[in-house]
Amino acid sequence: MAATRKRKKPNASKDELLRFYRDMLLIRRFEEKAGQLYGMGAIGGFCHLYIGQEAVVVGIEACAKDGDQRVTTYRDHGHMLACGMDPKGVMAELTGREDGYSRGKGGSMHMFSIEKEFYGGHGIVGANVPIGAGLAFANWYRENDNVSFTYFGDGAANQGQVYETFNMASLWKLPAIFVIENNQYAMGTSLKRASSTPSLHTRGEAFGIPGEAVDGMDVLAVKAATETAVAHCRAGEGPYILEMNTYRYRGHSMSDPAKYRTRDEVQKMRDERDPIDHVRDLLLMGDSASEDELKAVDKEIKSIVNQAAKFAQDSPEPDEKELWTDVYA
Repeated sequence: MAATRKRKKPNASKDELLRFYRDMLLIRRFEEKAGQLYGMGAIGGFCHLYIGQEAVVVGIEACAKDGDQRVTTYRDHGHMLACGMDPKGVMAELTGREDGYSRGKGGSMHMFSIEKEFYGGHGIVGANVPIGAGLAFANWYRENDNVSFTYFGDGAANQGQVYETFNMASLWKLPAIFVIENNQYAMGTSLKRASSTPSLHTRGEAFGIPGEAVDGMDVLAVKAATETAVAHCRAGEGPYILEMNTYRYRGHSMSDPAKYRTRDEVQKMRDERDPIDHVRDLLLMGDSASEDELKAVDKEIKSIVNQAAKFAQDSPEPDEKELWTDVYA
C-alpha cells in the first residue's frame, strides 16, 4: 500500500469517492490487460497506455453533461472508458475485430463514438486541437451551453496549430476547455529540455485565455479546477486552459523501454502519488469503505475486463467488404 498522505478532508461524498475509485480502477485494469494482449500479439500497431494518468480524465468527466464533447490523442483508451464507452467494444477495436467501435478498422488510436460524443483518438501530434475548437464552434453557433474538452500532451503544446487554435478560440469566445496532460515526458524528452516555458497553463496569456495548473494525480483537485473552467465556458466567457501535472508509469508506447528516466523515479511516483491509492486512502481513513469492500470492487472490475478480453478474442475479424465502407472518395 502507498505511503500515508497528509491531505485535507475531501470535498466529496462517499458515493462520489467510490465512483472515482471504480472508474479509475477500470481504466488501470483495462490498460494492464491491453498491455498483456499486446505482448501476446493480439493487438497490432501502436499501443499507448494511460496507466498513472487516470485521475485526469475521471475528474474532468465528473463535470461533463450530456451534449459535451471530447477529443483526444493516441493515448485514448482511458478517455473512452471514462465517458461511458463499453469496455467490450473498446477492447474489440484494439484487437481489430468486427464488434469494435470502428468495426476493427481504427485500432488503438482511431476510434469514435457519436453516441458518447467521443471524436477520437488522433495519431498526429497536435492535430486534434483544431478539431476540439471546431466542436466548440458548433456549440457556439447552435447557441447551446455545451463545451468541448480537448486533450493534448506537453509535447503537442509546442505545435504551431495549437496557437492558431488558441487565437481563433479566444477571438470568437468559443466554449473550449484545452486540457494539457503534462506527463513530464514528450515521448522520451523531459519538459525542461523541450520547453522554454515550463508553466504550460500560461501559454494562452498572449490570447487572453485564462489558465490553471492542477495536481493531475489528485482526482478531487482535477474536479474542482474543471468546475471553474466549465462555469467559465458555459457563461460565454470563452476558452480555458487546464494544465494537468500528471505522470505515466509505462513508456511512451509499448515499444518504448523508457531508459530516459530511472526506475527509482517511477517507483517514487507509484509509492507517493498514485491517484488510485490516494482515493483508496480517503475511503479507508474516512470509514467510507472497508478493505473487503474495495477488494470486492477490484474483483468486479477484473471480471469486467476479462469479459471484455474474451469478447474481443471471440469477435470475428472484419469481412473484406469492410475495406469499402466509410470511404469518402
